[in-house]
Amino acid sequence: MKYQLNRLFALALAALLAGCSTTGDTPTGEEAAVEDRGSGAEGVAASGAAGAGAFAGAALDDPNSPLARRVIYFEYDSSEIMAEDQDMVAAHAAYLASNPNQTITLEGHGDERGSREYNIGLGDRRAQSVRRVFELQGVSPQQINIVSYGEEKPAAEGHSEAAWRLNRRVEIVYAGY
Repeated sequence: MKYQLNRLFALALAALLAGCSTTGDTPTGEEAAVEDRGSGAEGVAASGAAGAGAFAGAALDDPNSPLARRVIYFEYDSSEIMAEDQDMVAAHAAYLASNPNQTITLEGHGDERGSREYNIGLGDRRAQSVRRVFELQGVSPQQINIVSYGEEKPAAEGHSEAAWRLNRRVEIVYAGY
């Protein structure tokens, strides 16, 4: 029953997202991505001729689409997707569910604190958390690959909370992009 409700929610969300559009500038840089985490629900169905100025390319290429955001950040020592990223994750799930030939790799990362082994495990738990949400929303398990880099590929160098915050992440990497 819970699976059916989640699937129904995902379908309803996908329908809602299909009718949305966005205006304004998209923040640039990793700091902007962390600080500006709006609902992310705008512009999933960005392709097509919805009107003057509408993006006519593929949804993955639209800089105003929530699909342009491909990094999910996590709290310290956590693999729980934060509320502010859930709409963006749902947008990617809806896109993947409607494009069954598209594959992705979820790359899990951690900050430098903790042992190498612990951070590899934490990066994997973070990626698995995103995978579970995707699969509950109709994405085929065959579309998803997972790799954990732990602390080995930091997004930001440094030994501060600002750097650590950027390193606690899962990156969604689309095949061919």
